[in-house]
Amino acid sequence: MADRGDPPEGPSENGASGSEDEYRSLVFDESFVRAARLQEFSAQERMGEHARAVRSLPGRAVRNGSRAALALVVLIALAFGTAVFMGFRHPYQSPVARRTEPLRMTVVPLAPRGVVPGGTPAGLFASSPAASFPKGAAGISLPVTRRTDNFSENQVFTALATAKDYLVASSLDLDVIGGTAVRPVESLLDPDQMDQFERSMNEPHDDGRHAATGWLVRFDPAEAVPDPEVRVRGTLRYAEAGSDTLEVVSDHTFAYVLRPAAPGPQRTGSASLFTVRREMRFRFDRDDLRLHRLEVQTSYVQAGPQACPSDTTGALRPLLAGRRAVVRGPAGTDPYAPGRPSASLCGTLEVSSPPSPEQAAPQGPQASGTAPSRP
Repeated sequence: MADRGDPPEGPSENGASGSEDEYRSLVFDESFVRAARLQEFSAQERMGEHARAVRSLPGRAVRNGSRAALALVVLIALAFGTAVFMGFRHPYQSPVARRTEPLRMTVVPLAPRGVVPGGTPAGLFASSPAASFPKGAAGISLPVTRRTDNFSENQVFTALATAKDYLVASSLDLDVIGGTAVRPVESLLDPDQMDQFERSMNEPHDDGRHAATGWLVRFDPAEAVPDPEVRVRGTLRYAEAGSDTLEVVSDHTFAYVLRPAAPGPQRTGSASLFTVRREMRFRFDRDDLRLHRLEVQTSYVQAGPQACPSDTTGALRPLLAGRRAVVRGPAGTDPYAPGRPSASLCGTLEVSSPPSPEQAAPQGPQASGTAPSRP
């Protein structure tokens, strides 16, 4: 009886047993056939001339790879579209760049009632309200700093320190107040104010925008020479002007001793006292804080003794010891003239008696506040 693995006609003549057939264990099921990459042509197809025995079938792996690539493309497109959509609807939009405003300034000469007294530096200070003022930069003290809603304590300190550096450079630097340098002041300004500053230095004009004396204290070196000792007293205060802006307001009085710009030795008692009060408002954005610079927003200056008709836009014009003011009002202003109106103002210098030590104005911090409104 033939074995179940033998052909119908019986076992082969070579005596090999079906159990020894090496291909008996292979099972060609339907999935194996579908997965084949080659397919044999039919007998009729092979009768054609130059016909090949087999043909290639499209592989499942290729089809699956195409589908995966398509799915990946779709996912990338969806992710990109979602990112664009969320960018338009994001609740925290990038802050709009703040435009730097030009400095608005007012410079008021103060005319004396009589003859300007002379004396020695020590005597002039001792007989004036500046007797108790600290010397130099020590008079520009910083208040206690505290963080605000949007700025750290360190950022607040940086703003105050930069404002102090500006006041020192523009009010105490001997080269600046002597009229021979401007770089120490210019280096602290926001770049957007450079054009206005340079025009004020090179072409000063009484238009409320381009007076050199609105930016700094400066005397004409051909007329007066300042003494190195300057007495200072005043306050600094700070407040937020927005979520991205800090504001510092300064109010300081500077007392200078001036001598005539004459060659040779000076006669005793030829020095005179000159007083400048500066109220300034500084503004800082986050870039200004990082780069140690500032924007000067407003400047209100009172300085005397000076004559009211004097042009103080390029430099202050002090009346030195022994001189008196011309009894005349400020320069005329024509309200009917076209163009920008003149900003000419003038006041009368009224010096109070020296205060006692306990009456000296305190130097304390203020967490908020604004400078007094000025014309």
